[in-house]
Amino acid sequence: MEQHVRKRLSFLTSFWNKLWPNTVSADKPSQGYFDPAPVALRPDLEPDPVLPSSSLFSALYDFRARSAEELSVSRGDKLCVLKEEGEYVLARRLSGEATLGYIPANYVARISEETSHQLWYFSGVGRNEAQQLLLSPPNQHGSFLIRDSESSRGEYSLSVRNHDKVSHFRICKGPDGGLYIQKGQTFPNMEELLTFYTVNWKVVQSPLLQPCIPKTPPVRDGWERPRSEFTLGRKLGEGYFGEVWEGLWKNMVPVAIKIIKQADMKAEDFTKEIQNLKRLKHERLIQLHAVCSVGEPLYIVTELMRKGNLQNYLSSLEGRALSTLHLISIACQVADGMTYLEEQHIVHRDLAARNILVGDNLTCKIADFGLARLLKDDIYSTSGSTKIPVKWTAPEVANYRTYSLKSDVWSYGILLYEVFTHGQTPYEGMTNQETIQQIIMGYRLPRPSTCPPEIYIIMLECWKGNTEERPTFLALREKLCSIYRRVHNSLS
Repeated sequence: MEQHVRKRLSFLTSFWNKLWPNTVSADKPSQGYFDPAPVALRPDLEPDPVLPSSSLFSALYDFRARSAEELSVSRGDKLCVLKEEGEYVLARRLSGEATLGYIPANYVARISEETSHQLWYFSGVGRNEAQQLLLSPPNQHGSFLIRDSESSRGEYSLSVRNHDKVSHFRICKGPDGGLYIQKGQTFPNMEELLTFYTVNWKVVQSPLLQPCIPKTPPVRDGWERPRSEFTLGRKLGEGYFGEVWEGLWKNMVPVAIKIIKQADMKAEDFTKEIQNLKRLKHERLIQLHAVCSVGEPLYIVTELMRKGNLQNYLSSLEGRALSTLHLISIACQVADGMTYLEEQHIVHRDLAARNILVGDNLTCKIADFGLARLLKDDIYSTSGSTKIPVKWTAPEVANYRTYSLKSDVWSYGILLYEVFTHGQTPYEGMTNQETIQQIIMGYRLPRPSTCPPEIYIIMLECWKGNTEERPTFLALREKLCSIYRRVHNSLS
């Protein structure tokens, strides 16, 4: 029985020797049972040489493989990272069955041998981050963690939560390698130190009740892609929301890549707005392909519209040759897309010809919906900055920062002016301040010479001072489509 068990479970040799200490025969090696039969090992799973502690990593979170190439790990698993590939690392698990696969890079951290397997040890965490972790749910009074000291290399710090505050204690290392918080009270290892202060907790001002629970990393879904999959080509433009580049996805699919610096963003709004981009689907909205949100800079990857933005297109030779019917068609397409956003209760905040993209067959799609919310107030501001699109902005936004679907309707009226002037800047010759003052006094843009009177009436309805008197996008779409059909029939 013993020999059979030893043979089948030879990797537990040290355990069997403790269980049956006197049964190893003299002619067998002292380290336990040895089976001379050859065992076929996968070449990529051959035993590693002894690894230095600097090459050891630990899994920070549970991760379940979604394909044969990925590696499932549990929090605390010891790993050897073989290489980095984009937002992933190729790692071999050292605890349990040795297997190889890819893990998101933000799921692992370098560890030291001494504390590698402990749930209370947080590698690479500083004082401020430790404080944020301990004060964040689900952590509570008595949560604690051990981290590397920021000021003394090779030493540690204990951070412990006491109700609504966090206290930090230096764990010093003596000449003999012993660890201590108070001189004269030295311990051979971290486990014994924590055991002592769990009982004598008044010294550290709070009981050590449970190890800190780490923050769950951002959920990676099908939209999140490594930045390495995208190749930048030519720069298409630059605006309030960053640079726009033409590029290739996996060297095959043409895409538009909007690059935003995270320093310019309000991080608390990012997740919500990106979720909006993911769920909105309409033929008159630019389709999101992917997001690269891990690290900097942020990539928002969308379909490519080869004729660029509507403002530039209208002033081009091709744009200037468009007929009134073509211009009404553009107005109808934008109204159709905005009706969908209205139904979804999404405020665009920066509706203008520059944010309408043009493709083949005069296909028009709305871009950058909701992105203005992401930008910090000092980047996207109405307080005297030349960057703010004041000439497209409703008076209640300019004066009170009150955005709504009705403020988008005002901006749509300005967009109609751009369309029927072939891209002319509204309120030309006026400063931003003069524009706001004139609007408050009742001034409205005059009718463009090429604009049908019935279209100009719609513009004036969009520019009502009382927001409740402005039409909905649904009503605008119906009116414009009716005008389009009538003009089309008259030409037929």
